[in-house]
Amino acid sequence: MAEDTGPSIMLTPAMFALLLALHAGERHGYALMADVARLTGDTIRLGPGTLYRTLQRLRVDGLVEELEASELPALRGDRRAERRRSYRVTAKGHDAAAAEARRLALLVDAASAFGLLTNRKRYGG
Repeated sequence: MAEDTGPSIMLTPAMFALLLALHAGERHGYALMADVARLTGDTIRLGPGTLYRTLQRLRVDGLVEELEASELPALRGDRRAERRRSYRVTAKGHDAAAAEARRLALLVDAASAFGLLTNRKRYGG
């Protein structure tokens, strides 16, 4: 019997990378673009159009939620920040990211078993 992998939402690489970036905390668009580039070793670079279309899809699917500037203590009273949209991952988004991580881990294990992963660079190393 197959292991339960959680929600059956198919995540694109950009969606998964955004959910990972949001696990570090609430972020606005520019910070998300930088975080995704850093997390992926610059293999995924999101432009504004892709970023906001992907965030909209994640919102529609209930995986992230948009925050008002007044909900962010550090931004209260900052006039520029009042126009800035920030996002946070939802419980459903956490579950979807965890399911995708498990799915990808199985593929990485298989690639490793076939000898495809040599001199693999690890995150943070």
